[in-house]
Amino acid sequence: MKVLKFGSSAVASAQRIKDVASLIANAKGKGNIIVLSAMSGTTDMLIEIADYLYKKNPDGAKELTNSQERKYLNLAKELFNEKKTEEVTVELKNFFDEIRNLSKDIFTLFEEKKIVAQGELIISYLFSEYLNEKGINAKSISALNFMRIDKNEEPDTKFIKENIAKEIEAAGNADFYITQGFICKNAYNEIDNFRKGGSDYSASLIGAAVQAEEIQIWSDMAGIYNNDYKIVKEAKPIEKLSFDEAAELSYFGNGNKILHPTCILPAKLANIPVRLMNIIQPETCGTLISTDFTPNKIEAIAAKEGISAIKIKSGRMLLAHGFLRRISEIFETYKTPIDMITTSEVGLSVTIDDNKYLDDIVNNLKKFGTVTVHKDMTIICVVGDLPDENIGFQAKIVDALKNIPVRMISYGGSFHNISFLIHTADKADALKALHKALF
Repeated sequence: MKVLKFGSSAVASAQRIKDVASLIANAKGKGNIIVLSAMSGTTDMLIEIADYLYKKNPDGAKELTNSQERKYLNLAKELFNEKKTEEVTVELKNFFDEIRNLSKDIFTLFEEKKIVAQGELIISYLFSEYLNEKGINAKSISALNFMRIDKNEEPDTKFIKENIAKEIEAAGNADFYITQGFICKNAYNEIDNFRKGGSDYSASLIGAAVQAEEIQIWSDMAGIYNNDYKIVKEAKPIEKLSFDEAAELSYFGNGNKILHPTCILPAKLANIPVRLMNIIQPETCGTLISTDFTPNKIEAIAAKEGISAIKIKSGRMLLAHGFLRRISEIFETYKTPIDMITTSEVGLSVTIDDNKYLDDIVNNLKKFGTVTVHKDMTIICVVGDLPDENIGFQAKIVDALKNIPVRMISYGGSFHNISFLIHTADKADALKALHKALF
């Protein structure tokens, strides 16, 4: 059994849906689980509908709802014959009536999540009906019956494993089981979701729960590249990566953010390979992520923009125990993760990629010393198998950046990543220089 996840771009139109149906129909093996994201643009539109309802503007919400309904009714006409379209239209109206009904009561986060969930529910319904119309035995299994998070908003893996097995058994034998990514129930049995990147996460959790042979993530990208292909024309897709290398790249991104960081861990713990595939070029092998790796090889260069560097200089830091803990507690209070950290006897520098609470964080840090902030920074990372005994790679990397002002350097937290903080204005030059030196 394989788990195949198709992102929003893979089901962005009637033709894309038909292409996906043809692709999986021709795939080897039966009983595979298909995980679907909402159609491209749908989730954003549903969030906007919810925003109108928060602002107590039901007319605005209904106008957008009607627009989305027309979009899906037209989609049905492109997918089905006239008789089947009439049948599907009835069900589609039920989905959108559900949204309209939510505008009549007090609107809360609970109602918002019910609205947002409709995107995945609608596309999985249409896709399942399309497969059956084409003579393919497809059964729908609702993610809301087996995907659950606990009170800490972490996946309840035991519940998922037990209940997806029950759902598959209840559905009976099928060529494919169609379900939704992103959405789930929470510990209070309310509709919830896995936030950003949730469909990747859903696929990985499902793959681990059913002990899948492989988890495939399908999008309109060609896999993970060894550099930002938008900047470096010589960049090429990578055939294979280790789980640790992929985890580094999925966070930093490298021009094609097709895999969310959360997707890696469940697959890694269950030792299930993850393959990134291109819906436009399905004949290619994509990028395979597994426990396998190439020793002492640099695999890729990646960059992450929108970084802010915060430096705290304090004479009191010298020989002071507990200083780092007190600094960390400030970031924890504002739920702002730190990306990089470097220290000296009298100073500490950290980077963050979320400036939402930057002013509050800086005000609190001023209790401990002089604080300076540099915005518009970029983290450049070199990823691969980089153990300290692999002599020479550090010199090659540093030499490549000899003409680039470097604000911070981080190595040793992971032997799969060496990171540099530079000004975003120097990003393109840094990526090109590193690519020339390393590849």
